[in-house]
Amino acid sequence: MIKDWVLEELTVDQKLEPMVKPPITKVQIAQYAGASSDFNPLHLDDDFAKKIGLDGVIVHGMLVMAFLGEYVMKIAGNEAWLANFKMRFGKMTVPGDEIRCSGAVARTYEEQGKRCIALELTAEKVSGEIVGAGSAILHLHAIVK
Repeated sequence: MIKDWVLEELTVDQKLEPMVKPPITKVQIAQYAGASSDFNPLHLDDDFAKKIGLDGVIVHGMLVMAFLGEYVMKIAGNEAWLANFKMRFGKMTVPGDEIRCSGAVARTYEEQGKRCIALELTAEKVSGEIVGAGSAILHLHAIVK
């Protein structure tokens, strides 16, 4: 992801450079399970997942949300702080999926003398299936002149 814009200059409907995560691995899923203490066998045990009708384990939805959070923080950089980060989950994600995080400026406004940028966010498989959609508000550190 190359940051080719300045937050102060973003405009409504402007699309931001996406970030593509490498294919999700079972090791990564296990590491996330340990970090989150979410050891649901649906995420870790292929046999269990197959018994309940899936092809195998699925990725924690919150791991996908973490990818989207990483994306937003890269956008914010040192220029802004994050508020009101939200995500709705969509399709299931499985090991091997690459996730593409993207965003666009929904609106800009001023609050307490500082510029705020409302973002619309999407996490999707490279195939185009949306696995999550959300929003975030960035509060710029610089005072509006």
